[in-house]
Amino acid sequence: MGDQKESLRKITTTLALKNEEITNFICCLKQSLENLESNSSRVQEDLEAEFNTLHSVLDELKDSMVTRIKQERASRTYELQNQLSACSKALESSEELLEVANQTLCSTEANDFNQSSVTMAPAFRLSLKAKASDSMSHMMVDFTQEREILKAIKFLPVPATPEILLSECQVCDNTVTVLWALPEPDAKIDHYDLEYRRTNHEGPPRAREDYPWMVVEGIRETEYTLTGLRFETRYMTFRVKACNKAVAGEFSEPVTLETHAFLFKLDAGSAHQNLKVEDLSVEWDSCGGKVVQDIRKDKNRTNQSPMHSPARTAMNSPKRVPSARVGRDRFTAESYTVLGDTFIDAGQQYWEVRFDKESKAFAVGLALRNLGRFDQLGKSNASWCIHLNNWLQQSLTAKHNNKARTLDCQIPDRIGVYCNYEEGVLSFYNARTKTLMHTFRTKFTQPVVPAFSVWNGSFSVQTGLQVPGAVQSGQRKNSGTSSSNASLT
Repeated sequence: MGDQKESLRKITTTLALKNEEITNFICCLKQSLENLESNSSRVQEDLEAEFNTLHSVLDELKDSMVTRIKQERASRTYELQNQLSACSKALESSEELLEVANQTLCSTEANDFNQSSVTMAPAFRLSLKAKASDSMSHMMVDFTQEREILKAIKFLPVPATPEILLSECQVCDNTVTVLWALPEPDAKIDHYDLEYRRTNHEGPPRAREDYPWMVVEGIRETEYTLTGLRFETRYMTFRVKACNKAVAGEFSEPVTLETHAFLFKLDAGSAHQNLKVEDLSVEWDSCGGKVVQDIRKDKNRTNQSPMHSPARTAMNSPKRVPSARVGRDRFTAESYTVLGDTFIDAGQQYWEVRFDKESKAFAVGLALRNLGRFDQLGKSNASWCIHLNNWLQQSLTAKHNNKARTLDCQIPDRIGVYCNYEEGVLSFYNARTKTLMHTFRTKFTQPVVPAFSVWNGSFSVQTGLQVPGAVQSGQRKNSGTSSSNASLT
């Protein structure tokens, strides 16, 4: 008996679930009927509006053409009436002259008649060719083709699916140009919608992605260029759909393009205590060292747990990420330095840094990962940099292994850094004009990291950049030439 009840309970549970599904489906059907009614009314209204517009266009065209006919008739009527009036007057004058001339011929006193009055008669000066034609055939119309076009009017079809032309797409200078084409030309296409999103894997999109689709609407051409991008991932996926006035077609097959760029963060765990690191920005904090000393005193005095103490909160801001480099000591003393968290051990990389030109001192360059915690950039053989000094007198120098060379160039507010690891090239550029400021030529024997230093100032770093075309072109021209700064390498 118990088994029967259990079986019946399962059946009733299944039936209840089925009833719930049917109920939900009935709700969906009712909603579909409501949507159908609403959508049908909407498209009917749109259709009537389109035909009303078409009728209005035809009425306007008819009124315009009728007006032209009336104007042409009035103009020709005026010309012909004037000509008719002139001819009638000339004829009347000629008849009078003829009557006088005939009377003179019959008279014995013919010498009194002035013959010149006959030769100067208006009839001799008249043109007997009509000044205007009575034909109006040039104002005729033939709507045969238009009628055939109107007969061919149909509901707009769903646009065909475009295809992205992968071989013609380009990725360069942090811009991406995407080109596509339809299987066949379609004059009804109004615009295209392009969608793209960042991804770290190659191939078709996955069910769950870390980044959302970004949309560019209303593209009139079959290509589009995205500019000013920051490549935070290895790839970007693109898809496009065609739209006419009524409906959009299906998206194209997604295409994935590689967006290689050097992406790194600042290693806050390596930063000097006087440097306040927030994401990719650094600001000099003159109280940083004092705060840490006060924290340590407070910790020793209260013996409070450092994990929950106010001191701990002051030292570890939520925006200051922990060091990704195990065992890296924080820079100290007068080495107001912070390193990037990503090593460079191959390839060509590029990044930019914007700095406060009023900083007392600022430096940017590369350093070996074992750079000493007391070492200032450029003061040892483990780092290369260009250094801005605003103390007493402004100067810009290239530094390495405690040797310096003064640079004779304008100080920009943004510097681009280029590294070719295999070639041992480290170049600095005016990031705005891409003018070369200085090049180190050396041989990297171990991985290097981006390095920055600031005193009484601030700077921010921009990563995710590709090597600009102007920089690549300049490097090709300068490859193989002798280094002008061999004494620093």
